[in-house]
Amino acid sequence: MKRRGFTLLETLLALALTGLLMVGLNTFIFSMGELWGRNTDLRLFDQHIRAVTRFLQHELRAAARPPAASADSTPFTMTEIRTQAGMTETLLTFELFEGSRLFVWPGQPLPEVVCSLSVREGAGLLFLWHSRVEKSFDEQPPRETVVSPLVTGLGYDYYDADFKNWKNETTPRRNSQGGYDAPQRLRLKFTYHTRSQEVLIVLPAGTQGIPAF
Repeated sequence: MKRRGFTLLETLLALALTGLLMVGLNTFIFSMGELWGRNTDLRLFDQHIRAVTRFLQHELRAAARPPAASADSTPFTMTEIRTQAGMTETLLTFELFEGSRLFVWPGQPLPEVVCSLSVREGAGLLFLWHSRVEKSFDEQPPRETVVSPLVTGLGYDYYDADFKNWKNETTPRRNSQGGYDAPQRLRLKFTYHTRSQEVLIVLPAGTQGIPAF
């Protein structure tokens, strides 16, 4: 029996269909790759937010525990801090008796590290820190370490017992004595391109120190 081969028209039609299939497949692959890339950025952004939040919560809990917080002291205060640029900022300040793994010391790590949180445009969230044990503690401004370059805002939440609601302030709230009240919560704003997300961090209450007997 004599076999019948493909005609020229059938061959051209098969090549055209194959070409269309390959174009469609390439378009699908490239679009999926682009979508995966965008989703990867968002996942990394979310992971970064969670990591920074956990780190801050850990450091704040350490500040509220003895011996960093004694029985008759408040773990968190709003303090005027002189920065490396020579400016003065009123910042949330606390003490880490054992320091932090984020701090890189020029020499041997020291205890009784006084830390402050600051957010600056173009720099992000910073730790300002130095040790009370240093001879230059009162003369030199604290060192500065970036915690996250994606933090673009820092707010302070105060609870109003009279109205039983929360009030958010962009600057520390003054009290009747002329000083500043420490907030009960921090509100951090993370920004990556057009995506923004806010995170609330509760400041832990101080733990009473161990009796001296």
